[in-house]
Amino acid sequence: MTSNEGAAGRRGLPKIQTDKSHDEICHDDSAPTVKAQTIDELHSLQMKKSAPSTPTPDKTQDVAFAPPSGQERQKQQLQSISASLASLTRGYGPKLVKGDPARKAETAGVSHVTQHPAHGTPTISVSDSSLKFTHILYNLSPAELYEQAIKYEKGSFITSTGALATLSGAKTGRSPKDKRVVKDETTHDDLWWGKGSPNIEMDEQTFMVNRERAVDYLNSLEKVFVNDQFLNWDPQNRIKVRIVSARAYHSLFMHNMCIRPTTEELENFGTPDFTIYNAGQFPCNRYTHYMTSSTSIDLNLARREMVILGTQYAGEMKKGLFSVMHYLMPKRQILSLHSGSNMGKDGDVALFFGLSGTGKTTLSTDHNRFLIGDDEHCWSDTGVSNIEGGCYAKCIDLSREKEPDIWNAIKFGTVLENVVFEEHTREVDYTDKSVTENTRAAYPIEFIPNAKLPCVGPHPKNVILLACDAFGVLPPVSKLSLAQTMYHFISGYTALVAGTEDGIKEPQATFSACFGAAFIMLHPTKYAAMLAEKMQKHGATGWLVNTGWSGGRYGVGSRIKLAHTRKIIDAIHSGSLLNANYKKTKVFGLEIPSEIEGVPSDILDPVNTWSDKDAYNETLLKLAGLFKNNFEVFVSHKIGIDNNLAEEILAAGPVF
Repeated sequence: MTSNEGAAGRRGLPKIQTDKSHDEICHDDSAPTVKAQTIDELHSLQMKKSAPSTPTPDKTQDVAFAPPSGQERQKQQLQSISASLASLTRGYGPKLVKGDPARKAETAGVSHVTQHPAHGTPTISVSDSSLKFTHILYNLSPAELYEQAIKYEKGSFITSTGALATLSGAKTGRSPKDKRVVKDETTHDDLWWGKGSPNIEMDEQTFMVNRERAVDYLNSLEKVFVNDQFLNWDPQNRIKVRIVSARAYHSLFMHNMCIRPTTEELENFGTPDFTIYNAGQFPCNRYTHYMTSSTSIDLNLARREMVILGTQYAGEMKKGLFSVMHYLMPKRQILSLHSGSNMGKDGDVALFFGLSGTGKTTLSTDHNRFLIGDDEHCWSDTGVSNIEGGCYAKCIDLSREKEPDIWNAIKFGTVLENVVFEEHTREVDYTDKSVTENTRAAYPIEFIPNAKLPCVGPHPKNVILLACDAFGVLPPVSKLSLAQTMYHFISGYTALVAGTEDGIKEPQATFSACFGAAFIMLHPTKYAAMLAEKMQKHGATGWLVNTGWSGGRYGVGSRIKLAHTRKIIDAIHSGSLLNANYKKTKVFGLEIPSEIEGVPSDILDPVNTWSDKDAYNETLLKLAGLFKNNFEVFVSHKIGIDNNLAEEILAAGPVF
């Protein structure tokens, strides 16, 4: 190279000058090389072990009172889980080890437990399952569960907003005809059985057959997911639940829907009050007594266990636990409710009851009020508490404009069930019903900006019963007496619109006792009596709000505007509606106000909005007849001293 070439650099480019001022050595800004000899060692540096939250005991402390070491605590946890997974015929649980089997190098030093029968195991009883270890993935974080789902569960994807999209298999909704409850000496008298009841009976022996089938399936797997969590934000009446499942989707769903324990609460969790065995990927044996399909959801209240076979729909776990709370809480004189709840800035609490399509979620989610919960609550002597730690929202036709809070909650950590998304961008199309119309999002309640944490509040001031009356004869709002509140609470009315063969669309009345008949365990009148007692004691007012049609039935009239319904709800919250002038309607005997600020006065009495008054009277009597027919199943049930309460409730219904 010539001297000119050296100064100019190759091909005329300026020569790069390097700094050799320090002992003639070239320096740059690169960091030292990593302290690892292999790629595996490099990966091991990426994650640091979680430090235990319980402080290490002082060596001078009395050993007898020292808390267990981290390893001893892990061993106790595994022994508890092994006991949960114990085969009752063999009398012992599986050998367990904590950690992901795919990371054997990391789990090699982790404590494990082997549980054998008290008197030793005869050689003849040794089985393949008793020789293997089952890996326990215990209370994993959402990030860890994402990894498990993406790696091992087909149909799991991360959407454009960071949510985990999953598929629930063949079942995309609950299977109420396959849900059974063990009928034994206790439940025979306690539970509601027979006509109208959601409780389908099974015997103890059949439950144990299905339990053994589920436990054997879970123990045969290389790994199972275990969640230890809580139900009920009221610390005095909290229930400890353990969910054993085979899918990361199920584990993340319950992580979101149940109350998440702190590290310290988890270390002291102990024995659960209730256990779910979710073996939904494995069918039940159709030759087993009581089985009518390959699906069975079985509750044993004496054993405090639930078994799921033949359905992967995660909502079965949520609603199964709700049924359990409908049994356990009333025994403590606590009312369990299928309702939404919110609280004003002055501490005034409202309960919202309503079936699908009535606007319960929309109206209970109010930017001017704190959300206590959207679906399941308890009313105790201290006030209202949310049962759950999350929300399970419908996604069909979801939009940012209609439901901004739900839209914004669909982010990292949220489970999206059965949605359809664009292949490349992973943007979800919420209008697409290709998989199912019952698309859902499950997310922690803290994803809602105005959620009240902890999710508890004082005694309710207002109890709002929502109905979407497609017949168009119920007023937009009515103030209810205590007896009327009980009558309409037991009825649980709304009307759906269904297509008929000749193309004419007729409203179809739907009644669901206590606005959640599929989940209640006791007779509806027992919940109604508790509701009346609490409302009377704490001075709550009952309201019936119609979010349906006005000026005629569906197809003739028009839907009551959401803006008007919101004005009505605002007037209930503020207390101004209590001071309005009222008049009584015919047939249903409902008290309706003469005026509400921001609402046209002519729509407050539905007869004013019908041009055909004869058609109005005919439709009114038709709906009253449907109420009467529905209530006949409850008439014979005696409640109150000398049956006076039952007669009072019946008298609060429509009068012909």
